[in-house]
Amino acid sequence: MFRFNHVNFNVLDLEKSLAFYKKALGLTVVREKAGENDLGPFRLVYLGDDAGSFTLELTWLAARKEPYDLGEGEFHLAFTVSDLAEAHARHEAMGCICFENKAMGIYFIEDPDGYWIEIVPEKK
Repeated sequence: MFRFNHVNFNVLDLEKSLAFYKKALGLTVVREKAGENDLGPFRLVYLGDDAGSFTLELTWLAARKEPYDLGEGEFHLAFTVSDLAEAHARHEAMGCICFENKAMGIYFIEDPDGYWIEIVPEKK
């Protein structure tokens, strides 16, 4: 049987990204790995939501200086939230809402590297 484990986002400024994910989504560091390979020093930081085992891996490569090409932005990560209005207010105050679909009752936020995260209400 296969089960989801993690998804990876490559980031340019790890500390900025960690601060964003903590403030925007309440994610916390569950484990880290650092080392060096043929590209130089790197850090992998896995963030979790304290509710499940799925994690978001943030990969930082010291040698990387230019922004990552995210293609046409057609992929995204989605989070469910119990209080959509409260989450929306938080994200609006942070200035990170990049798209809203009010008819569907969802919206997207954008992280410091341009990744989109969908926010959807819990099904009741």
